[in-house]
Amino acid sequence: MRSAPTILHLDMDAFYASAEQAAKPSLRGKAVVVGGLGPRGVVATASYEARRFGVHSAMPTGQARRLAPNAAYLVPRFGLYREISEQVMGLLRELSPLVEPLSLDEAFVDLEAGGVADDAESARAVGERLRADIREVTGLSGSVGLAVSKMLAKIASEEAKPDGLKLIAPGTERALLGPMPVRTLPGVGPATGDHLRRAGILTVAEIAEAGEDELVRLLGKAHGGSLYAMALAHDERPVVAERESKSVSVEDTYDVDIHDRVRVRAEVARLAERCVQRLRAAGHSGRTIVLKVRRFDFSTLTRSETLRGPTDDPGVVREAAARLLEAVDTTGGVRLLGVGVTGLADYTQEDLFAQAQAEAQAGAEEESPDGVDEVGPGEAGRPEGPERESAEEAVAPAERRWAAGHDVRHAEYGHGWVQGSGLGRVTVRFETPLSAPGRVRTFRTDDPELEPAEPLPLVAAPPSPTSA
Repeated sequence: MRSAPTILHLDMDAFYASAEQAAKPSLRGKAVVVGGLGPRGVVATASYEARRFGVHSAMPTGQARRLAPNAAYLVPRFGLYREISEQVMGLLRELSPLVEPLSLDEAFVDLEAGGVADDAESARAVGERLRADIREVTGLSGSVGLAVSKMLAKIASEEAKPDGLKLIAPGTERALLGPMPVRTLPGVGPATGDHLRRAGILTVAEIAEAGEDELVRLLGKAHGGSLYAMALAHDERPVVAERESKSVSVEDTYDVDIHDRVRVRAEVARLAERCVQRLRAAGHSGRTIVLKVRRFDFSTLTRSETLRGPTDDPGVVREAAARLLEAVDTTGGVRLLGVGVTGLADYTQEDLFAQAQAEAQAGAEEESPDGVDEVGPGEAGRPEGPERESAEEAVAPAERRWAAGHDVRHAEYGHGWVQGSGLGRVTVRFETPLSAPGRVRTFRTDDPELEPAEPLPLVAAPPSPTSA
């Protein structure tokens, strides 16, 4: 283990909710909850104002509404979050070639490998400068932890929240960890925590006192041994640069089980189209098509088909997914569907020809709706509204849907966002990230002057240099 606290852990503060507050002046300082809004919706992120009411991520949205009925409940905008994440990760890669992203809003950085820090003083200076740069570029705050290992750096960033920096000085680790609950250590979930509690082990210090032999007896050789080492503040895991994706997939969870086989087929076709969009955006093709079906009784089936060569042809992926579906019984109802591609490769010349041919034939066909697709934590962040068109909409025309929190533009009133919709009406608040809190107006859901819009930048662009 290194002797200087040069492992940095960055964790953006209440990322999705903070991004929404930055984008919507009327929500700043207010309780905001981002996640699925249907009966099966789950909270993806809650603002710190909402957390005061007991709302937290992975909580059912219905429970959150009971705890914080006056909070703003918004559908995720993953396109915006990915854009901000790319800006943040870019700042991290300026510090070191060893950046290990854990999610859109969290990453480890090896500062020593980047030659920017070799002791506590220089590491702290880098951390403070990083936090300032993130705020300048994105308008958001992040918390930074610095320590000699990944485990300790992550614990430090959690201690620093919100909007802070904590450095764990070498030699103080055992004293810091000792009184903390066992769940603080990586790999200690509810089941392991309960097992340790029944053995009378509640704190990290008590893990260390129990000894390695007792931990191995309770948890097995691998888990018990690693947990004992971490209780002694030993963590040799290196920061590993971002690995290439091994698969690309999309999935949707439905508020109401789908029983109609025609609708199930339409959903699978739509998911295949969206999967190919992500595949192409990543510059990949793949050989194996995977279908995932979670049925009404929560049983999950996975079927796959391997092609003769890699492809990114939407027609090929769509047809393969349809063939896989024919082997699955869905008569009892379906609550989740997913389509994925594995066995990834870079583009081949054949892929490019297939893409050109598909685009040439697409003119006479009805295109599937484009959708922002990103699977959030668990089933927490399922896009809804325009991004998650239901199977019924794919079969027949339906009333326009407006997702709460998503951007719109009105021909007369300009840019705004959807506060809510229902009964043929949609309520819009007209404001931008750089404006004062705006006014609210209500329109028919089919108002021809109202249309979806792209998110606006959260911070003002720097002034361009003027020529002499």
